[in-house]
Amino acid sequence: MIEVLESQTFGLVLMPLLIFILRVLDVSLETVRIIFISRGLKLLSSIIGFVELMIWLVAMSQIMTHVNNFLYYIAYAAGFAVGTYVGIVIEDKIAMGIDLLMVITSKDISKLVSFLNSVNYGITIMDGEGSTGKVKVIYSVVRRKDVGEIINFIKRFNPDAFYSIADVRSVSPKAIFPRFSLRRFNLSK
Repeated sequence: MIEVLESQTFGLVLMPLLIFILRVLDVSLETVRIIFISRGLKLLSSIIGFVELMIWLVAMSQIMTHVNNFLYYIAYAAGFAVGTYVGIVIEDKIAMGIDLLMVITSKDISKLVSFLNSVNYGITIMDGEGSTGKVKVIYSVVRRKDVGEIINFIKRFNPDAFYSIADVRSVSPKAIFPRFSLRRFNLSK
């Protein structure tokens, strides 16, 4: 009797939970691997791919062995959904790489330029013509982990400024970056 209950508990609770956890890990690793591929980290991407596939094989083998257990399918699908979310959260925390930040505004840019210069970000300023008149266009290559803080400052400086962020795969070794993270400034205040 106890063996039957243990077997049912394993089949109805523990194995679906294991499949769910394996799928969360698998999909989270897949997200990180894709980010690393886009950053050109070939060896690290390959290692993560190996681990990711091993986890997937274990999860799939359980589903294929118990093809009639619908709970396993639900656990697999739920693990995929949660793994996608977890992967995005991990990617946000890693904040690896650099971005090109473009800001377009018709306001005086002296405070924004002064700030970016004071924290050692290189900037390029161009005059432009928008649909409503003359504008200034500011370009800066920034660390991805600093983008949120810089955007907070831009919104404080000019809530109506148009900004765009583009992923940058590589930059010249002469690019100007601060030696520290802007997070220490807490610019959202």
